[in-house]
Amino acid sequence: QVQLGESGGGLVQAGGSLRLSCTASGRTLSTYTMGWFRQAPGKEREFVAVISWSGGSTYYADSVKGRFTISRDNAKNTVYLQMNNLKPEDTAVYSCAARRDAGVVIIPSLYPYWGQGTQVTISS
Repeated sequence: QVQLGESGGGLVQAGGSLRLSCTASGRTLSTYTMGWFRQAPGKEREFVAVISWSGGSTYYADSVKGRFTISRDNAKNTVYLQMNNLKPEDTAVYSCAARRDAGVVIIPSLYPYWGQGTQVTISS
């Protein structure tokens, strides 16, 4: 069983930056593909970014490409999402998810382990 916990959310102005962290307990994340997803009020959960277990492969949603960077530190059992040039439309609850021994996976339902989420609010 993998327990995931996110941190780093908050309220920032448009154009600002935040770094989200997702830390695992219970199991090492070194063999898990990790994804970040977000859900805005009244909208479905959507893919944001994914990183393979080794960190060698990453993939981003078009809406965040060039602004967000996903990375991981397997020694710290932590995955990060650096978010720059934030926009009001980035406002959502951001959640990390884990899937063992997979490549780049962007479909939320294929991830069995999820964190509780952290709120990101961008003011205009």
